[in-house]
Amino acid sequence: MNTIEIKIPSDPRYLKIVRCGIYHLCQLCGFSDEDGNAITLAVNEAVTNIIRHAYRCEKDRPILINCALLDDRLEIVLRDFGIKPDIKKIKSRDLNDVKPGGLGVHIIKSTMDVVKYDNSVKDENQLTLIKYLPSKKRE
Repeated sequence: MNTIEIKIPSDPRYLKIVRCGIYHLCQLCGFSDEDGNAITLAVNEAVTNIIRHAYRCEKDRPILINCALLDDRLEIVLRDFGIKPDIKKIKSRDLNDVKPGGLGVHIIKSTMDVVKYDNSVKDENQLTLIKYLPSKKRE
């Protein structure tokens, strides 16, 4: 198992570092450019949601992104120490409601094969995103 950890402050100007790193990992895993871009966008949306919602735009809070390149999947675990969301209320807005913003959850869930929210750990939120490798798609 190969693992990489990215740690950034919750400042949007560091999002490019995350995007570049995730896209490169997608290339290493053999994802197509289209899938790599979609996965990168999903992770970018997840980190943006952490900044906006968990940290309420504070720019000096830690965001940890652990990436594991496994035999059959890319597993990305995002951790923050901000406000705990009500997991039952995490959803995308109605796609027929045309307006800017609010599509991050839709992008994440439509791109990734597995999306798991966990806020059961005291003082920590965790989001696990899994994308199965193209050659290892589950039946």
